Amino acid sequence: MTRTYESVPARRVAFLGLGVMGHPMAGHLARAGHHVTVYNRTTAKAEAWAKEYGGSFAATPAEAVKGAEFVFCCVGNDDDLRSVVLGEQGAFAGMAAGTVFVDHTTASAAVARELHAAGAAHGIAFVDAPVSGGQAGAVNGALTVMCGGDAAPFEAMKPLALAFAKAVTLLGGPGAGQLAKMVNQICIAGVVQGLSEAVRFGQNAGLDMHQVLDVIGKGAAQSWQMDNRGKTMVDDKFDFGFAVDWMRKDLGLVLDEARRNGSRLPLTALVDQFYADVQAMGGKRWDTSSLIKRL
Repeated sequence: MTRTYESVPARRVAFLGLGVMGHPMAGHLARAGHHVTVYNRTTAKAEAWAKEYGGSFAATPAEAVKGAEFVFCCVGNDDDLRSVVLGEQGAFAGMAAGTVFVDHTTASAAVARELHAAGAAHGIAFVDAPVSGGQAGAVNGALTVMCGGDAAPFEAMKPLALAFAKAVTLLGGPGAGQLAKMVNQICIAGVVQGLSEAVRFGQNAGLDMHQVLDVIGKGAAQSWQMDNRGKTMVDDKFDFGFAVDWMRKDLGLVLDEARRNGSRLPLTALVDQFYADVQAMGGKRWDTSSLIKRL
């Protein structure tokens, strides 16, 4: 990772969860000069991270967060999040009043509100802060972070989060970050399906789709998905990026929330079922652009 970091006073931080996103995000915090202690359910990953970045690791979330001013987290889902936050070995048990917990997991708005309230009972601030930009964004320190919570802890954590992000924005109270991430995933689902149909249509028509994408990518059809996934779709390459399993988890959150708030999402529900088809084809770990495989 080669990037420059804003000058921010070194802070004591913890990072919980070292998956494909968390590992490089925690690494950016360490390279920005912060004192980082990590926790991962698989201890070997935490040991490997500490060896790579020179930080330390702990056996439980409660141990990892001791003495930390800020705790960052990026795990899989609502249940994973509760497991590292609550209970005798959870992060809240080891955090002092006045500290800030920043959750980068893509989870439900309901769990964000639940943990915001649980933290407040102990004097701990909770900011829901899901990210967009995928693994490449995490590695390059160019994520977009959508936040929900209270203004003071948000302003306190923002300079640190800019070690791995290009934009960190407060969008409302507890859960607002998760709701914004749902908006993001709704947009992506529709765009990827449209791009899949367009590429396959062009191929069936006998067009050179690399050339076509170069041309239309300079006009109104341009999108991040076209720029970054169009040509790999043409080349039938999907062994990278944001996995279909993860997208289905995210769209499940979206559709649950839509039922609660009365939104009608016919296209999103349809694309979710198309992703189920891709899973049945063996594409659970393929990139989301693999929707074209159905066609």
